[in-house]
Amino acid sequence: MPEDRVMPDRVMVESRVLTDDRDRVPSSDAGPAWWRSAAIYQIYVRSFADANGDGIGDLAGIRSRLPYLRDLGVDALWLTPWYVSPMADAGYDVADYRDIDPIFGDLAEAEALISDAHAYGLRLIVDIVPNHCSDRHPWFQAALASPTAPERGRFWFLPGRGDDGSLPPNDWRSYFGGPAWTRVDDGSWYLHMFAPEQPDLNWEDSAVRAEFEDILRFWLDRGVDGFRIDVAHGLMKAAGLPDVGADPDPADLPYQDRPEVHEIYRSWRRVLDSYDGDRVFVGEVWLPTPAQFIEYLRPDELHSAFNFEFLCAPWEPAALRAVIDDTVAKHAVVAAPPTWVLSNHDTIRHTTRYGRDDTAFDMGNKRHGAPSDLELGTRRARAAALLTLALPGGVYIYQGDELGLAEVEDIPVGLLQDPTWARSGGTDRGRDGCRVPLPWSGDAAPFGFSPGADARPWLPQPAEWKCATVEVQAADGESMLALYRRALRWRRALHAQCGPDLEWLELGAAALAFRRGGFACVVNFGPDSIRLPAPDEVVLASDVVTDGRLPADSAAWLRIPQ
Repeated sequence: MPEDRVMPDRVMVESRVLTDDRDRVPSSDAGPAWWRSAAIYQIYVRSFADANGDGIGDLAGIRSRLPYLRDLGVDALWLTPWYVSPMADAGYDVADYRDIDPIFGDLAEAEALISDAHAYGLRLIVDIVPNHCSDRHPWFQAALASPTAPERGRFWFLPGRGDDGSLPPNDWRSYFGGPAWTRVDDGSWYLHMFAPEQPDLNWEDSAVRAEFEDILRFWLDRGVDGFRIDVAHGLMKAAGLPDVGADPDPADLPYQDRPEVHEIYRSWRRVLDSYDGDRVFVGEVWLPTPAQFIEYLRPDELHSAFNFEFLCAPWEPAALRAVIDDTVAKHAVVAAPPTWVLSNHDTIRHTTRYGRDDTAFDMGNKRHGAPSDLELGTRRARAAALLTLALPGGVYIYQGDELGLAEVEDIPVGLLQDPTWARSGGTDRGRDGCRVPLPWSGDAAPFGFSPGADARPWLPQPAEWKCATVEVQAADGESMLALYRRALRWRRALHAQCGPDLEWLELGAAALAFRRGGFACVVNFGPDSIRLPAPDEVVLASDVVTDGRLPADSAAWLRIPQ
């Protein structure tokens, strides 16, 4: 690669990082807790790697790719739900929280994956889904069978409104579209803030609370290193389940962020803290104000939560600087580490988003099919990777980000599987476009995702992905994969040598630049190249630096005098 991309001692530094203690079980010895600065790789299990040829990713497939994840340079893995499920919502409708769905493997395979990941120096975080379960869960089946069953109290069953009870109990709407209530044969209605196949659990019921504490212990006993909590803000509902009205206040909704939810996480934290090692909770907390968000990160609740403000921010220096400042400041109040993420399994891939005229992301307005300049989006995605990986705190990488994959927006309607498509009446194509199985090798589908050339992945892969496979990118020193590998290895040294403090550098309106000790990150958002403050000390760059000038839509890491 060009000399001005990386300093001459790069090979020495990478060699040291690659031969450190990553061949043994992760340790929680002296020093800051691992999760405070970890790079965590999100595995969407259905789409990562398929070992048995049925077109669906599985645990054996993940085990076979652990060397790839080790060599990528991440510290931990987060797996989307692997539990027994009818798959009405890709596993987020759980029928049995203590077993593995047969399409993914079995409990013995899960235990082997945990052990193997630890042997490669990788921690493993599993998804837990406490807001709702599957309508096939034994509790819900018992609740349907009899209005007097004790299991009814573990859900939200209410009589309808109107003279004959034919109207839903309130005006709440499902996040997936349509009403949040479904009527059953005895005339009562049950609440589901997502699909009808996902009845909401009633967390006022003591049996629900005891059950989930036992589920936590079940997986902690098997060695998992933590939990990502789905819809962490949604468990408790306001007393009486009142209407939201025509113009609700997004900061005061009756079905999310109720004060009582914090006692649940305090009790969960006591369970987690009773185990040896640095186990961790990370919450999926989508809330409109920083004051609400930060309460989940108090010292006796969750360790961290996803930073969705950063994910949703447009590719603009002022907007990103504001989000970074706000994130760092509000986390400092509770001494929690910030987290940074660009994409996940619910959002449009940022390579596509950054190539649009409107580069922001809005969960309520995904703008499927909007024109995107993928060449531009890729340049910006490379720069965004260096920006994100340079920030203090933890970072999450969604599978395929390291390959620069774009959103797949032309999946035939008949193959769409996300319930959002049907629930929205065909107005929202849903999240399938960011969930297409990964391309590993070869010139045609299934691109090494499944064994055998005749295997058909559960979602179709674009033919042009033959140029984006792991195999192709591993052989290209200028690829997105090569950039991520170098950046992740440098990042480990960066966090060991630089503190969490961030100081902004003023390089003009088109630039975003900051330093952490003797390290600096510069991002050029403008249409013209800019001069770097220390052009002879470039550690890594997302594009070629010529004569000390950083091209448009690119980023560089520098060593600078302290």
